[in-house]
Amino acid sequence: MPERKNVLVEAELISLQELPQEEFQLMIEARKISENSYSPYSTFKVGAAVLLENGTVVCGANQENSAYPSGLCAERVALFYAKSQHPATSIKAIAITARPSDYQDFVEVTPCGSCRQVMSEFEDEQTEPFTILLEA
Repeated sequence: MPERKNVLVEAELISLQELPQEEFQLMIEARKISENSYSPYSTFKVGAAVLLENGTVVCGANQENSAYPSGLCAERVALFYAKSQHPATSIKAIAITARPSDYQDFVEVTPCGSCRQVMSEFEDEQTEPFTILLEA
């Protein structure tokens, strides 16, 4: 098991328009990809966009299955794809958005325990922490 690093937690509530352009665009990409969610059971559309250090953006949407819990969260879809296609590239940020299918507005959401574990392990493998942007 790798040695654990110190944990730095900083939280700031700001409007989408106040984000730096790169992070604003990442949130927009997460919103867009949420439309590709396959969520007939929860009817909860989640999108995640991962920004890599080389500027590449990799996106994922949640994918459900009637054989719960065989589906996969948007965060892990995006992170696993990023690491499988760009294994040596560090993650700079991840943006996560969600909305119920019958809502126009996005709602506050936080990653589940499994997604948090994956983020933690991926962060442990790189030299710098990455930013997690949550729609609120």
